[in-house]
Amino acid sequence: MATAEIAVAIPAVVLLLGGLIAVIAAVAAQLRCVDAAREGARAAARGDSASVVVSIAQRAAPNGAAVSVAINGDTVTVTVQAPTRPVGGLVGTYTVTASATGRMEPTSDDAGPVPATKDAATVAGPAP
Repeated sequence: MATAEIAVAIPAVVLLLGGLIAVIAAVAAQLRCVDAAREGARAAARGDSASVVVSIAQRAAPNGAAVSVAINGDTVTVTVQAPTRPVGGLVGTYTVTASATGRMEPTSDDAGPVPATKDAATVAGPAP
């Protein structure tokens, strides 16, 4: 009788473990997509070119990820999509997506002159 119970329990445990591994793989891919989108948005906000932003995001993203960059006024949005195949694709294929938005930093041309104040002088060093 115990043998029959074990014969039923082992496949159930294997299926449960397979499901847990699939969930962990999907969460790991999602976290890598979030990190990649954040790094890409940071680079774009600094003023890096779109090709550099895509390169930075793809280095941090899972294999096979697609990266898109959208600039709208003074904000930039980087979106990363990656397919996941947990447990060798036996469970199915899922696409995880993450995006990050950042505000473009002003360039030196946009900022205008820095006002001369005591705080600015002490930061730059003592006056001659």
